[in-house]
Amino acid sequence: MENQHILNDSVTTKLDELDKKHFLHPTTNPKLFVDNGPKLRFSTGDGIYVSDANGTEYIDGLSMLWNVNIGHGNEELAEAAKEQMSKLAYSSSFAGFSNEPAVLLAEKLAALAPGDLNSVFYTSGGSESNDTAFKLSRFYWTLKGQPQKRKIIALKQSYHGVTIGAQTATAIPLFHHFSGSGIAEVYHAEPHLTNCELGDKSDPNYNGCIRDVIENEGADTVAAVIIEPVQGSGGVHFPPAGYIEAVRKLCDEFNILFIADEVICGFGRTGEMFGVDHWRVVPDLMCVAKGISSGYSQLGGVLLKDEIRNTLVQYDDVLAHGFTYSGHPTACAVALKNIEIMERDNIVTNAKNMEYELKAGFDYLKERHPSVTNTRALGLLAGFELYFDRDRQIPFEHSLAPATEVTEECFNRKLILRPLASKVGRNIVAIAPPLIINRQQIQDIINILDESITVFEKKFR
Repeated sequence: MENQHILNDSVTTKLDELDKKHFLHPTTNPKLFVDNGPKLRFSTGDGIYVSDANGTEYIDGLSMLWNVNIGHGNEELAEAAKEQMSKLAYSSSFAGFSNEPAVLLAEKLAALAPGDLNSVFYTSGGSESNDTAFKLSRFYWTLKGQPQKRKIIALKQSYHGVTIGAQTATAIPLFHHFSGSGIAEVYHAEPHLTNCELGDKSDPNYNGCIRDVIENEGADTVAAVIIEPVQGSGGVHFPPAGYIEAVRKLCDEFNILFIADEVICGFGRTGEMFGVDHWRVVPDLMCVAKGISSGYSQLGGVLLKDEIRNTLVQYDDVLAHGFTYSGHPTACAVALKNIEIMERDNIVTNAKNMEYELKAGFDYLKERHPSVTNTRALGLLAGFELYFDRDRQIPFEHSLAPATEVTEECFNRKLILRPLASKVGRNIVAIAPPLIINRQQIQDIINILDESITVFEKKFR
């Protein structure tokens, strides 16, 4: 056993050095990584748990990147991928070529999606989906004889991805300003101002709302508005009552397309199949990824209303947009099996039921800890904030980053969560475990949070 331990240490050290030398990690501090190596190298996964090479087990409290909806280590998904790969691992969708899994998945998505979102353009992930939605929106208006309708309006605090177009729409400074790249004619409105979007110009917050931006720029120049039903990486912010409906009404009023970014919210995350289902709103385009395959294969898509699809298919030339892996047969086969499992095992219902367990846990944390406030959960998309004085909403010192402190304490106790920034600093703790989680596992997360917040408050209060 001692020799095996030495061997494991040797292999780990070698992998760490190779990692630092050859692997440039995304959304990572590169200098810190080269100095310290990987924080954790995942080796196996099972349900809501992941383990390193030594078998140390962690609770995955964020479904990795909000995407492993049906949990790790699902053998049915592995078998679906193997079966498809054995028949046809990959084929092109260019020049009219097709494959069975892509067609069957398109049919299934049409059946699941609200309203007449009956066709899909496949991508490899969320950033590509949002970029594609921008392109198709502009192209649609060109085909309708209004090529000047090119502008895209997103919300402040939004996250839509990191390709150049999606990154421009993203309004988190760290991402928005990276490398100085961006596309023209993308604007950012103040979020979640229901009265303003309904036309109340007496509202003191009217300046900068979506309606105000449209009026200033001219509706005849605006192609689309894009929103996340629930903002994810921007802080897990929920819309106030009536807001999603108000945006839909606003877009109808000004003849502007409404894009719903469901990359995080889709496929059961919020306790409905899609986030917009909570408000019974049908967008014109709906972007999906992440939970469509539970992260087992790289896949995304843009669902289109019939009006848009029927306009696009009248174009008698090459549609000059597409990705090598659009309609990837293995990815589509995995997604089909993923959706089958979700429906068979009532996973969306479980997400809704576990919302109540999580909220009960949050109430417990608020009773125990004077720092915990602004708790929120919709399905298993959840978060809370940490304030020095929650009653007067006085934050901790900006340099303290309380959410980082707490999530590091959680990590030390084998729970992976994510700190997010707000206007008052890095004080939001995001929680989004796999949708298969049970009551006891929710309690385990709450217990670790309780311990971690206790340590934090002893140090900094």
